[in-house]
Amino acid sequence: MQIENLSATLSVLSAMVTPAVLILASSSLILATSNRLTRAVDRTRTISERVADLAAEEADRTMLGEERTLLFDQLGRTARRAKLLTRAMTRLYMALAIFIATSVSIGVVAVTGVAYAWIALGLGFIGAILLFWASLLLILESRISLTAVYDEMEFVQALGRHYAPESSVERPARRRWPR
Repeated sequence: MQIENLSATLSVLSAMVTPAVLILASSSLILATSNRLTRAVDRTRTISERVADLAAEEADRTMLGEERTLLFDQLGRTARRAKLLTRAMTRLYMALAIFIATSVSIGVVAVTGVAYAWIALGLGFIGAILLFWASLLLILESRISLTAVYDEMEFVQALGRHYAPESSVERPARRRWPR
């Protein structure tokens, strides 16, 4: 009889561990997303300060219009990133809460013996869907961030080509390595 009780107890504990792993995953994603949101907000502030500085600069400065266009585009992207990150954080917190509720419901069903195991299963599915949704939002945000970096690199290269001496603008021929 004790082996059956031990087996049932271990079964309940192992069922409660699965949501715990998902709780840990959600928590890790919340921390990483929070850091990304902080960086996006800092980037927005930096761009805003630069836009304010450019408003005071002379209109005849080289590539001023291009820089303003870049900064306004960057500002729009960082605002979009912040919105996506906020949405992802909301989904992650919801998933975390639901995974905790899943773990608790597994324990309650096991202790009370009530035949409502479908509640824990449903909660687990909802939490997994929220985690997946948040992951999609994070993928989208990282793509926007990468696009912003590429645009900034292109502007810096154009600026470099503008100010560089003519002799250094031409790229040397690529060296072909023997095959």
